[in-house]
Amino acid sequence: MSDIKEQNNAPRAENKMGYMPLGKLLISMSLPMMISMFVQSLYNIVDSIFVARISENALTAVSMAFPVQNLMFSVALGTAVGINSLLSRRLGEKNFEEVDKVANNGIFLAVCGFIVFMIVGFIVPRPYFQSQTDNAEIIEYGVTYMRICLIACAGVFCSITFERLLMSTGKTGLSMVSQLTGTAFNLIFDPILIFGLLGFPAMGIAGAAVATVFGQFAAMTVALILNITKNKEIRLSFKGLKPEGQIIGKIYAVGIPSIIVMSIGSILVYFLNIILGSFTTTAIAVYGVYFKLQSFVFMPVFGLNNGSVPIVGYNFGARNKQRVMRTIKLSCVAAILIMLVGLVIFELFPRQLLSLFAASDEMYKIGTVALRIIAVHFPIAAFSIILSSVFQALGKGIQSMVISFSRQLIFLLPAAWLLSLTGNIDNIWWSFPIAEFLSLVVCCILLKRTYDKEIKNLG
Repeated sequence: MSDIKEQNNAPRAENKMGYMPLGKLLISMSLPMMISMFVQSLYNIVDSIFVARISENALTAVSMAFPVQNLMFSVALGTAVGINSLLSRRLGEKNFEEVDKVANNGIFLAVCGFIVFMIVGFIVPRPYFQSQTDNAEIIEYGVTYMRICLIACAGVFCSITFERLLMSTGKTGLSMVSQLTGTAFNLIFDPILIFGLLGFPAMGIAGAAVATVFGQFAAMTVALILNITKNKEIRLSFKGLKPEGQIIGKIYAVGIPSIIVMSIGSILVYFLNIILGSFTTTAIAVYGVYFKLQSFVFMPVFGLNNGSVPIVGYNFGARNKQRVMRTIKLSCVAAILIMLVGLVIFELFPRQLLSLFAASDEMYKIGTVALRIIAVHFPIAAFSIILSSVFQALGKGIQSMVISFSRQLIFLLPAAWLLSLTGNIDNIWWSFPIAEFLSLVVCCILLKRTYDKEIKNLG
């Protein structure tokens, strides 16, 4: 309590997002997040490498679990995006009273999210896996893994919320400390708990889930401590956890569209798994491996995205058009360069990437073609990711939702289904570049309208 009182008495200084040179600011804001997410993606890959050593069915089960896990993360992250967007704009307006209200109501919403998904963890896993496969081993692996991750998901919701509070005030370096702590715990305990090292029992796939939970709680603890001791622009209080409908409404004005945007991926993966499973369950494993590998490329771009959102939001609140537009341009250039590196790696070394996951001959045959075709859309996706974040920063969550909805449900999923009718599984992967190009067209149209209405006339 004394730490919180000391925090509340501290003065609030001019935020660096309003005056620091933009190139330096974008690097200082984004680089810690890019490094953090790069390390997290490395963990995701290593986690799947360990699980693949159990069996291909275990890897398939974890791949099938992704839609529900993604839904959970979508609710946590989408709510945090709403908090981030609103809080950054209020900081730009120097409305510090509402800054505190946004932060404390955000923590309240994190607790509510945890309670909901804990209940889901008791009810959903078994019927969910039975809807996708009749393979008894895959079902048991999946139920065990998912149940642990959902029931103990408090660390997910609270760590993401506390990290976003740090990011909203420009302290992405501190947010990185929290995320790296969680990743380190995951990496250390994964092999120990899966294979029973250092005197621990061999828990198999349950060990992978428990290691994940350990990492999430470690990140949550560190992020909370850093907010109390270092984040002087936000004043946390237990009294502030009382919900206020007006603040929650403003958070979810951006948060709900963001949740829907990220949740659409769950629908996409679920039905793609069904489409791919009609050919072979190995194709599902390949798709799961692709998701892990592509995070190695996409996560740094999302880190760049997370660093740019508060800068755009802050300067939009301060009505500084020049800084808003230059931030967008610099972010696009950096994102494209990252994606081009990923494209080259996927095109030149698909077999080496698949070998990390104890790939079978069938997995090599399907996966080599899949990785090369899907990677074509990486540079196009760079534009879409950055431009979509502009809508979030300006509080225009609906536009961001429209782009993601179009790409995944209107373009990608129908294209995948139609291409599957050819009877050639290789054709399905072309749905990714097709959908990305069409969604970029939609994104540019919406951005032009938003620019004319919201940005063009800024002072």
